[in-house]
Amino acid sequence: MEISMPSPQIYVEKTLAVIKPDVVDKEEEIQDIILRSGFTIVQRRKLHLSPEQCSNFYVEQYGKMFFPNLTAYMSSGPLVAMILARHKAISYWKELLGPSNSFVAKETYPDSLRAVYGTDDLRNALHGSHDFAAAEREIRFMFPEVIVEPIPIGQAAKDYLNLYVTPTLLKGLTELCKQKPADPFTWLADWLLKNNPNKPKLCHHPISEEPY
Repeated sequence: MEISMPSPQIYVEKTLAVIKPDVVDKEEEIQDIILRSGFTIVQRRKLHLSPEQCSNFYVEQYGKMFFPNLTAYMSSGPLVAMILARHKAISYWKELLGPSNSFVAKETYPDSLRAVYGTDDLRNALHGSHDFAAAEREIRFMFPEVIVEPIPIGQAAKDYLNLYVTPTLLKGLTELCKQKPADPFTWLADWLLKNNPNKPKLCHHPISEEPY
């Protein structure tokens, strides 16, 4: 007797990553490491925060001894903020970063990003959200126009695809196999645009001119 196992579900998380001012010039190679580690960069922006904005971003650290130095450091130049997505994005990004103190990172996790790019306990090169609640708040702070919604997963994703995507896509793929074009991707893209069931239909009504 065969036991049918449920198909695996992949839960996609989002987290905030910040390349801090002193290592912005290393952005390209840091992004390469991020992509090779299985993350998708959903959105990216370069901005220069004021000390007041940095205080609001790090509000949970307010009152600590290092707080003035932290806000001065983070407002010292442009930084790069990114929304990263993947399975268990928050924990995997924290693992890739290493300990928050770069001295400790260099000793205990020498291959971590903070060990490689960080300088000391303050200038640790990169930021990562601590947990889901922090990720949601920090993404809204850096990307106020973004709507933070859970990505459809499991049965919800299947239902959505079956209802809105699969019927039209299957017709397109069937026609693609019949036509066998030299550039199948461009052909399919054009076919989907022409046969989009949600394409607005234009109604042509005769224009009646009123007498002057």
